Amino acid sequence: MKDQNKIAICIEELIIYAKKHLSLSKHDAHYVRNALMEHFEITAPANNKVEEITEIQPVIDTLVTYGISNGYAKTNDEILYETKIFGMVTPAPSDIITKFDVLAATSGIESATDWYFDLSKANNYIRMQDVNKNIMWDCSGSKGNLVVTINLSKPEKDPAQIAAALKAKTGYPACMLCTSNVGFAGNAGHPARQTLRIIPTTINNEAWSIQYSPYQYYNKHLIALCNDHRPMNVDKDCMTRLMDFVDNFPHFFIGSNAALPIVGGSILTHDHYQGGGKGLPMFTAEVKKSYKSPIKGVVISTLDWYNSVVRITSRNKVKAVKAATYVLDKWAEYNDESVGISCKTDAQHNAITPIARYEDGKYIMDMILRNNRTDDNHPFGIYHPTENLHNIKKEGIGIIEVMGTFILPGRLDSELKEITKYLDGTLLFDYDKLSDSKHPLTNHKDMIKSIIDKVGTNNTTEQAMVAIRDYINITCEQILECTAVFKNTEIGSAAFEKFIINGLGCNSKK
Repeated sequence: MKDQNKIAICIEELIIYAKKHLSLSKHDAHYVRNALMEHFEITAPANNKVEEITEIQPVIDTLVTYGISNGYAKTNDEILYETKIFGMVTPAPSDIITKFDVLAATSGIESATDWYFDLSKANNYIRMQDVNKNIMWDCSGSKGNLVVTINLSKPEKDPAQIAAALKAKTGYPACMLCTSNVGFAGNAGHPARQTLRIIPTTINNEAWSIQYSPYQYYNKHLIALCNDHRPMNVDKDCMTRLMDFVDNFPHFFIGSNAALPIVGGSILTHDHYQGGGKGLPMFTAEVKKSYKSPIKGVVISTLDWYNSVVRITSRNKVKAVKAATYVLDKWAEYNDESVGISCKTDAQHNAITPIARYEDGKYIMDMILRNNRTDDNHPFGIYHPTENLHNIKKEGIGIIEVMGTFILPGRLDSELKEITKYLDGTLLFDYDKLSDSKHPLTNHKDMIKSIIDKVGTNNTTEQAMVAIRDYINITCEQILECTAVFKNTEIGSAAFEKFIINGLGCNSKK
């Protein structure tokens, strides 16, 4: 009975929290309370007055522990079960949409998206306790500041969980981005989504939706997703949708990964874009040179950035879309043997990562030129990070990274801590020993040698970590430079201008 009353109190605390932070209506309180009591097999509500609590996580943890110990959920399913409980007190999707629309109409679209962001954190759809585990720092680069993140927000799975995940795949929902994820209970191979609420929007006369990313790799990281499950495609309709989006949400940027492997995103099977707050590093890049476009009312510029960016600026949305489509089509067919650019062989190779914003009455489309061709010397991609950089980042370089925000693998956290032991003298550096493929730090042997050559082995732990971060900062710059189809050299700059003037037909005099 004592445990029952404790759980009854937790239920009451959760309902009070949901009223304040999740917009749970007072008219739904009895309904939700009874549903929770039935789930936890509680026969009566709390027998004493319950006050508002300051932290909800201890309450949720108590309910999760109680539920698992009583067989309501399986051990190792804590996150799935937590999501189920939070989902029971999060208002229905239609209620959330109504509240969003009312706020947008009365207080403005930015207030509505701010409320939706706070809701997504408050019901743990965005698990800030995990996001805050990420290791993040800024670095000053030669062409602008970069942001570096070691991603610890995705928990590691043990072998038993991995095996369960393989058995759990059902094909429904078809992918992580399908609208059918709303309310999905999840399994070992697919995250629970009972707390997911999506907001409908219309772009280019199509039904799309927005949701915030649960991983929040940058400020208010959101995803716009097509309501139909269809492959990604970057074409004229894409350009129109991006511009429509910034009309609907002028305080956000929005962009699309290129729709090709290697240079594209991790999910190419579902048409979607990524956007959010306008604080990504590339947006601070200076214009290198501006040109008069063949499309009247449009300015085309190049940026002083690590990779190859064509910027389109216009006060007219239709003209901005026309110019962006024009650049897309011209780049798709562009070759320049002098700098190794081949647009297609047996498959298409030239692609674009477009990013749209609305600023000071102007539509801006930054178009990052990409190419996914490989050859014998570059099996991972000619414009992919070279193999000597793979110890830091081997994965694809998508839209977030090409704009200067690096998401590095979580494995680096433990590896870097071990590397500090060579720099403070705890471990003796032996290059031959580290060259053994079975050594856990073999991929870092050249990095360790390079840092030791620079700072020696008599450092404090703090000094060692600074030296390691300095090395990573330089590596991230090199990774961005690898993605440039026109290198930041005299030859590369001349070839880039040749594309602007000959390929696009721009006048060098703005």
